Amino acid sequence: MFFQPDERTCLFIDGSSLYSASRHLGFDVDYRNLLTFFRSKCHIIRAYYYSAILESEEYSPLKPLTDWLVYNGYSLVTKTAREFVDQNGRRRVKGSMDIELAVDMMEMAPKIDHAVLFSGDADFRRLLESVQRQGVRTTVVSSVRTSPPLIGDDLRRQADQFIELADIAAQFTRRQGEARVTRQQQAPVRHPADQFSELDHDED
Repeated sequence: MFFQPDERTCLFIDGSSLYSASRHLGFDVDYRNLLTFFRSKCHIIRAYYYSAILESEEYSPLKPLTDWLVYNGYSLVTKTAREFVDQNGRRRVKGSMDIELAVDMMEMAPKIDHAVLFSGDADFRRLLESVQRQGVRTTVVSSVRTSPPLIGDDLRRQADQFIELADIAAQFTRRQGEARVTRQQQAPVRHPADQFSELDHDED
């Protein structure tokens, strides 16, 4: 894994994708430690976190989670997910954040040296190609150790560097024993869209 300490770096975290990958690999992400880990490797300019969130008319119980991300080093980007029942009676959710992530990365490209993308979606290949032409080095964090692999071959080949999530997971794994001890001592640091991450997600 190659990072430079003075390299101006932006993290672009597709929350749903990272949650899905960590679930398949059998660990929970501690987002406090994730940010600490990357700050120890390079100069983090921004850490964007993208999440489509189910909304209701009443106060959302997820607000403490989103507040935690905002006040602890993350730039949270959200939109309302649309929930519906398909023709087979299955509950489904539409909430892709691809456009929001792509716009932010393009806008940040002139200001950074390195973009780190947490996603395996091959649709991002052209995005990486575009920012690379602007002189930005790119890293993709995902996994090939799941079945099937969670990263598209085109995206992996396009990135300047691929990091296997399983290889760095120990740096920010939330251990269950620690979670029980600290649950009442600190705000949660889980993905704010965990409430529907088990559901099927449709692309916009």
